[in-house]
Amino acid sequence: MAWLAHVRSSFAKPCCRTRTTGIRQVHLQSYIVTPKQLSDALKKNVPTKISTAPRVIPLCAAWFLPNDPKGRTGQQVFKQKRIPSARFFDLDAVKDHESPYPHMLPTTEVFAKAMQQIGIRRDDEVVVYDSQELGIFSAPRVAWTLKIFGHPGVHILNNFRLWVDQGYPTESGEVKEFEEVEEGQSSYPTPTLDAPKVVQFSEMKEIAKDYGKEGTEGVQVLDARSKGRWTGSEPEPRPGLPSGHMPGSINVPVSELLDPKTGALLPGKELRRLFESKGLDPEKPIISSCGTGVTAAVIDAALGEADFGRPEARRLYDGSWTEWAQRTSEYDGLIHEKIEEITEMYATAKDEFEIASEETDKKSVYAADDRQAAREELDKLKEAFENAIRDENGEEVRRRVGNRIRELEQGVVAMEERAMED
Repeated sequence: MAWLAHVRSSFAKPCCRTRTTGIRQVHLQSYIVTPKQLSDALKKNVPTKISTAPRVIPLCAAWFLPNDPKGRTGQQVFKQKRIPSARFFDLDAVKDHESPYPHMLPTTEVFAKAMQQIGIRRDDEVVVYDSQELGIFSAPRVAWTLKIFGHPGVHILNNFRLWVDQGYPTESGEVKEFEEVEEGQSSYPTPTLDAPKVVQFSEMKEIAKDYGKEGTEGVQVLDARSKGRWTGSEPEPRPGLPSGHMPGSINVPVSELLDPKTGALLPGKELRRLFESKGLDPEKPIISSCGTGVTAAVIDAALGEADFGRPEARRLYDGSWTEWAQRTSEYDGLIHEKIEEITEMYATAKDEFEIASEETDKKSVYAADDRQAAREELDKLKEAFENAIRDENGEEVRRRVGNRIRELEQGVVAMEERAMED
């Protein structure tokens, strides 16, 4: 595939470097770094006003879902507690404001301006971190964004909660103004987007339509949302958005990738075992997705930490479920919900109807209350039918429910006709 050839060359270079400039050295060897590694790097790279040498910059990417029960915001927790001299990257501001979807990538110009406004130069080593409250959550998305725009030195702190618990320094209060990097004086030019690493809706739709067909490539689509949102049994945090999942997608809840106590990304070996337990094939392409493209990047980071799959074959669906659910519908077969739910609804309705029928036989088949009960049962099944799942098992369920509806309709009509004759 053309995108594989392009991405292979761009991702062959390591994202992490050891570099010497005078007496100031950058020592961050891996994409995922520990609190100690960041602390050591900051001590060896104390910034000065006159120096133009590369720096180590902590970058807070704290972000909360719109339905956060405490109403918290990233800016709020950043002011309450942060790594000294950290900058703040606002996911809700640095995005494509022309898009109807929440966190689509910004234009190259918007990205470059945002980096200049927080005083980051292109040759700075940037260590992105999350809130203490959530652990690893949104930092991987910001780190992925920097990488996709070609920033050479990008890392993720694993994680800020451990940074605090292990006694490393923090500060709070209003954030001082960082000197904005002027474009003409900076080594941070307007970047080029690594477009082949970003999956668009049109490609996802073709992958979904081809799912299960013989001879298809077998792209693996991973979904970081909770199991309930993926199955369709729990609501989405955005009002009016249906839950469910894309055909053939595999649920990899972000919580399974993290230590339950610290919220830190699990070790690489554990992550690899987890991916293997999901039946994933490291030789096949992988696309990560989630609600709005934020926690999809957690999967992407975890795949890298586990050394699972080829880097050039790991991509991210930017619009994720929010775009998918608004541009497709369950009626064209591109939104799947859990098949057991409709089956249970059908079984319950069937049992209730049979009980009602037995009671009717004991009394009078022409009684108005019995006719009403039959009509209500029919309405229940019609509602179940309208909500039937459109996946590989859906046709059978729709056939069964459809047959039952026809039986009920015939019975109700007959009962009403006899009632009129009487």
